[in-house]
Amino acid sequence: MADAFSLEGLVKRFGDVLAVDDVSVRVAPGEVVALLGPNGAGKSTTIDMLLGLTRPDAGQVRVAGLSAAEAMDRGMVGAMAQNGTLLRDATVVELVGLFASLHRNPLPTREVLKRAGVTEYANRRCGKLSGGEQQRVRFALALVGDPDLLVLDEPTAAMDVDGRRRFWAAMREYTETGRTVLFATHYLAEAEDYADRVVLMRHGGVVADGPVGEVRAAVAGRVLRAAVPDATEAALAALPGVSRAVLRAGHAELSCADSDAAIRGLLREFPLAANIEITAVGLEEAFIALTADAAEGALR
Repeated sequence: MADAFSLEGLVKRFGDVLAVDDVSVRVAPGEVVALLGPNGAGKSTTIDMLLGLTRPDAGQVRVAGLSAAEAMDRGMVGAMAQNGTLLRDATVVELVGLFASLHRNPLPTREVLKRAGVTEYANRRCGKLSGGEQQRVRFALALVGDPDLLVLDEPTAAMDVDGRRRFWAAMREYTETGRTVLFATHYLAEAEDYADRVVLMRHGGVVADGPVGEVRAAVAGRVLRAAVPDATEAALAALPGVSRAVLRAGHAELSCADSDAAIRGLLREFPLAANIEITAVGLEEAFIALTADAAEGALR
């Protein structure tokens, strides 16, 4: 089976700045892939090359075996930008209909409105919508052409909790038909809950690529959480086996290379510590470790 899309050795420079450095990723049909990384990691430039908006200086992009430009021309790719401008005076249904007229084989407008969850305000002008509602309209516009690949940039920005939940339920329904989704997000919990796979970028390159559990496993250690009265971050960070300490309102979160040594040291130095919990490293801790300048041993 052909890849949904592949990025092979992508390189992009802007003057003296190396924005993307030898990025290679292959994604199978039906996968939901989260693209993560700190600001300046190269995510947006990589997405622009996937969409054919920017030409790579080296390497190639293939979408179902076609070039990015050919795939876009055939309506095989739908894109949802975080801040794409909507026509303020057009109603939602008018805007969806306008976009449908630009595609060879669009989905029926009523079906698009239902899939995107915007039927209830289909006759409202876009300029009167909330930020979360506007995001849902952008999602509808990305669906109009019935694409095989959806590329989403911060898709749930400005949505409330219920809106995000309903959005991802719609995404799961969409991918059950064998469609593919690539999304960039700063909500790490969304990546952990909804992505089949995580691609983590730092300084223009890929530092981790795999299922969420595999990416977490790339970072050794555990996280110790406890209520610790009268403690300071410096004192907690100095405990044996602790690599990083965060203290908020008397509640400590300790990243531990050796959790056994850490808990013994904690109870020795702070005998009033309570509500102690030790868990495996989550995606947020893995993200911090793998995107730190000193990170070593990342998955490639």
